[in-house]
Amino acid sequence: MATLSVSNLCKTYAGNAVVAGLSFSVEPGTCFGLLGPNGAGKTTTLRLCLGLTAPDSGDITLNGHAIPHDAQKARAQVGVVPQFDNLDPDFTASENLLVFGRYFGLSDAEVSARIPQLLEFASLASKADARIATLSGGMKRRLTLARALVNNPDIVFLDEPTTGLDPQARHLIWERLKQLKSAGKTLILTTHFMDEAERLCDRLIVIDHGKKIAEGSPRQLIAEQIEPQVVEVFDESAGNLPAFVDAHRQQAERVEVSGETAFFYCREPRPLLAALAEADGLRYVHRASNLEDVFIKLTGRELRD
Repeated sequence: MATLSVSNLCKTYAGNAVVAGLSFSVEPGTCFGLLGPNGAGKTTTLRLCLGLTAPDSGDITLNGHAIPHDAQKARAQVGVVPQFDNLDPDFTASENLLVFGRYFGLSDAEVSARIPQLLEFASLASKADARIATLSGGMKRRLTLARALVNNPDIVFLDEPTTGLDPQARHLIWERLKQLKSAGKTLILTTHFMDEAERLCDRLIVIDHGKKIAEGSPRQLIAEQIEPQVVEVFDESAGNLPAFVDAHRQQAERVEVSGETAFFYCREPRPLLAALAEADGLRYVHRASNLEDVFIKLTGRELRD
């Protein structure tokens, strides 16, 4: 049975369909991703799944419980890492975990016994008595993850878990999430980082304007949605890029130009690479296509606020 099942979910705010007929399911012990541009409906979908917002229509089942009717029962076995850290600044790291455990009806003795393990998991064993204001952004994010595990949940929802973190902190969070999945936890995350989704997710959906526009594993979506090779060509201020694109457009299945960069999507890049070797004033990178290429193809390159 699916850990989370969503069918024909709809939610409208002020006449705007934020979630429009969304359906998907999440299998136990997997990492499932919700990807989409700003305003696509990702955070609203998470809130609907947790019973924090009531849907206009549609069905949600979380861990065998109908949402929102049995949301309180369902959330007893759920952990949540919100988009923005909301740790209590008046408490230490340990006290934040202790107080949070009370929301689940756990005794202080039960939580206190788990605190050393949780802090060790978050690489914060030396910060047990530290005030929140003294912690770095990465430390706060890891403490928020540890707090989400205080009730030993079966399912963990993560809303943009590594936003604002430096590369080292992001990689540490990724390793911890992989450990959780190896331990049998089900992870459901939203992210703007395509490399994060590609590394962590077993399956994912891409949503835009509240609708599902693609679904599959990262590898499956790359194979189905995009050409296998990408050549990025940069104009080094010589103004040669437009003429090069016009002359060599036929050497790629698809070409996109964004500012001073042209993206050639190819099945066979060697003729294009040979031409670039002879071109003046251009720099290029040849790489395999990735999930970010799929995302941009599906949702466009224009900036979303």
